[in-house]
Amino acid sequence: MKNKFRINLLLTLFGCSLFSCQQEIHQTQPPNILLIVADDLAYADMGSFGGDISTPNLDQLAKEGIRFNRFHTGPLCAVTRAMLLSGNYNHVAGMGSQGLVTAVLGYEGRLSDRIIPIPELLRSAGYHTYMAGKWHLGGMKGANPADKGFEKSFVIQEEGGANHFSDRGIFPDLPTTTYTENGKVANWPEGAYSTDFYTDKLIEYISSNQGEGKPFFAFAAYTSPHWPLQVDSTYWKKYEGRYDAGYEVLRKERLESLKKAGMISPTSELPPLHPRVRPWDSLSPEEQKKEARKMELYAGMVDNLDQNIGRLIAYLKEIGQYENTLIVFMSDNGAAAEDFYYHDYYGPYLQENYSDGFEDMGKENSYISYGPQWAEAGSAPFFYYKGFTTEGGMIAPLIIAGNGVEGKGSINPAFLTVMDLAPTFYELAGVSYPEIWQGKARKPLGGSSLSPILTGKQDHVHDSNYVFGLEHRGNAMLRKGDWKILNTKSPLELKNFGLFNLDSDLSEQKDLKESYPEKYQELLLEWEKYSKKVGVVTPTPKEGEGLN
Repeated sequence: MKNKFRINLLLTLFGCSLFSCQQEIHQTQPPNILLIVADDLAYADMGSFGGDISTPNLDQLAKEGIRFNRFHTGPLCAVTRAMLLSGNYNHVAGMGSQGLVTAVLGYEGRLSDRIIPIPELLRSAGYHTYMAGKWHLGGMKGANPADKGFEKSFVIQEEGGANHFSDRGIFPDLPTTTYTENGKVANWPEGAYSTDFYTDKLIEYISSNQGEGKPFFAFAAYTSPHWPLQVDSTYWKKYEGRYDAGYEVLRKERLESLKKAGMISPTSELPPLHPRVRPWDSLSPEEQKKEARKMELYAGMVDNLDQNIGRLIAYLKEIGQYENTLIVFMSDNGAAAEDFYYHDYYGPYLQENYSDGFEDMGKENSYISYGPQWAEAGSAPFFYYKGFTTEGGMIAPLIIAGNGVEGKGSINPAFLTVMDLAPTFYELAGVSYPEIWQGKARKPLGGSSLSPILTGKQDHVHDSNYVFGLEHRGNAMLRKGDWKILNTKSPLELKNFGLFNLDSDLSEQKDLKESYPEKYQELLLEWEKYSKKVGVVTPTPKEGEGLN
């Protein structure tokens, strides 16, 4: 007690209390970074974005930070993760084609040695680095998170999805899901639910080094609400009956709620549905009942996800680190339309090992996806969904809040990409990105720091001359200012690119290449430069590769 009194007396003589001095120390240290990635969460799901699912914790985070309504990811999970953790284009980062492993540069199927992973560089600068959840960046030797800078990690290493209740595999070639902890094979705890368990792990990792005075980078790579749609009935029963009117009605409702929330223009319109979508009225009553349950399950998974994010935030407050943490929440791509239960390749295995019966839906033995029909509602008002390089496949929700973020509760409409997050983290951490790392030249970052936006000094970081391109298995796009060329046909040929102006045509329905031939040629030239720069060659995948 005497020692504590003496310390306080000395601090008082120096003009600060123990608490205020601790606060000043925090302010001089680099901030913690908490990166939260939802898996296949749709743009129009969260309440703060105009959605109908209960997400009070994310909505509160939005009130305390900035929502970005034109944030672009890759069109698929692994593509985005490679770009996210490298700050570079997917080909430069080694993920030119999800699930495809080759000796061709750009198509290694793992993080390449042309980039420096975020955790590796931050750890070298004194950060603790933790991860729990989905890796999806290579299952081969040397590709584990433990090899890429993560000090502590518990992950699905190879697969792009998993059973949420057990290690029962969901892919024919992997009948048991492989998990690793700190690079070593680990077991899935009996009775654990994915989102709950990953949250527990991340809290455990953060708590393991508390009191050292070092900042942390924590990556919550959730697998929710990725298929199979599985969640305890406590969560989905809250939504029972809500979606009985069907996916076409929900799509129209979300268009209006997004307008009301300020996320899209009041003049936005819905594009045509994908040809795979059957009209709701053509379904039998039994089919409609099952379809509605799919969306109830999905909503329950998002509800549970939000509660776990609330747990993370509450923990940061409990340990006194909330004010010194930058929190980034995002989804990894557009809404997911895959439905493999009756797929030629995946179907036989799934039908043998899982049920899609109504009474089993949501349980550990159930395999359910919500398909293109509900994905179209999740991506409203954008064109198509996950897998495409349309806006519907690549626009995802993004919220940034916490340390140093001004403009609380605002919506920022600037065009930005997932590559902008790495340089943002480096600037906040006071870390420079070296040209040479571990004796090897590295490619420069492809994005720009968002700090000018976060601090309120600017409302954008990319001007009208900034060029952003992306290609994945023939699906391709390139954007310059408000103009975009887009290809959704295979094989990729220059003549198949269309030209769209996203300022006036957010749903990409008016091909202007005949009306603006000079602009079209300008962007085609930019495409040729981009594809040469990153090395677009599109090797041919084998059946079943990279579809998850």
